[in-house]
Amino acid sequence: MAVPGIIKKYNEVSLIKRILVGLAIGVVLAVAFPGSAESAFGEVVILLGSLFVGALKAVAPILVFFLVISALCNAKGAGNMKMVIILYVISTLVAAIVALIGSELFPTALTLDTSSMVEQAAPEGIGEVLTTLLMNVVSNPVDALANANYIGILAWAVMIGIALRATSQQVKDVFSAVSDAVSKVVRWVINMAPFGILGLVYTSVSTSGLEIFTEYGHLILVLVACMAIIALGTNPLIVWICTRKNPYPLVLRCLKDSGLTAFFTRSSAANIPVNMELCRKLGLNKDNYSVSIPLGATINMAGAAVTITVMTMAACQTLGIMPDPITAVILCVLAAVSACGASGVAGGSLLLIPMCCALFGIDNSVAMQVVAIGFIIGVIQDSCETGLNSSSDVLFTATAEYRQLIKEGKEVQLGKDSFAYHELS
Repeated sequence: MAVPGIIKKYNEVSLIKRILVGLAIGVVLAVAFPGSAESAFGEVVILLGSLFVGALKAVAPILVFFLVISALCNAKGAGNMKMVIILYVISTLVAAIVALIGSELFPTALTLDTSSMVEQAAPEGIGEVLTTLLMNVVSNPVDALANANYIGILAWAVMIGIALRATSQQVKDVFSAVSDAVSKVVRWVINMAPFGILGLVYTSVSTSGLEIFTEYGHLILVLVACMAIIALGTNPLIVWICTRKNPYPLVLRCLKDSGLTAFFTRSSAANIPVNMELCRKLGLNKDNYSVSIPLGATINMAGAAVTITVMTMAACQTLGIMPDPITAVILCVLAAVSACGASGVAGGSLLLIPMCCALFGIDNSVAMQVVAIGFIIGVIQDSCETGLNSSSDVLFTATAEYRQLIKEGKEVQLGKDSFAYHELS
């Protein structure tokens, strides 16, 4: 079979299945050939993991830079979407706080190679953290890109993105095209994840044995538990505060009709038609949900905020860095902002972990190892994350509209099919 045919067959297999195969092969090789890590064969397998992590390190700063610029310079006015956007932002910030509390209650220690970084010391207080944060903000933008200073990258991207709002649509389209091109390169890199994970798992199991999967299992439990608390706890609370009605009929309807599909597609963008149809069945205003659903697929990222926060805290706990309360709040805000800019590709939120790790001075090479672990557990993590993100798009779109109808004295039934809500009084 010709090379193009092999590549085509490879791409036809879902990424989840390919990652599972790569993971299994890595474990089998490490167990079947113990002590071979020092051999030529072992070095080649280990190289696969190193190349994958290196590619992620190279592309992530450029992705964040152009993604944020494109999002800001093309952003439209909120209009009637103001309440929906407020709910999106609040839920994402609350998700980061829940993840922080979960990480503090059930700390995770990972096996990471820290040989390439200087001795890491915990920040002594909020003054040191703020000083480092501000100096990173004003760092030279070229230097920020070259050295993966994500705080500086984010700051300059925000300023440039806002400045470009006054330019012509043709200029904005150029940045959109560049952002799309970089996202495509990221998809190419992620397409090679099975080979990278094969090498990374082989390295981890060869070094630490099968006990390494105990760490991953603990990390998955913390992530999934936090997402479950948000889906069934904090999100319903937000809905109840807005409507003063039992939120669970609507919450469960969104999880069943939207979250379940998103769990398997692992793409908020791919789930937009499903969410549109659910909004239609709920009798919502098409002028509203035709804007809020695509917008939510871009900025409503509670699941991503959980992933970024938990993974960053795992890196801190592994290195013995214990953030003080004020620094922890800064982490939650930064995680929420980062989540809103998460790339739409599978595992896109993982590439923003280094931005939050940079808040604590964690070396980029170490942060990218945490990203790689995220891809290993991504079969579960990314599915749960997308299910939470996508289902809450409909949840908060409906909540905002129900809230307005209730204020107008109209009767609504949360989560029930209806095409006559606007006629009820």
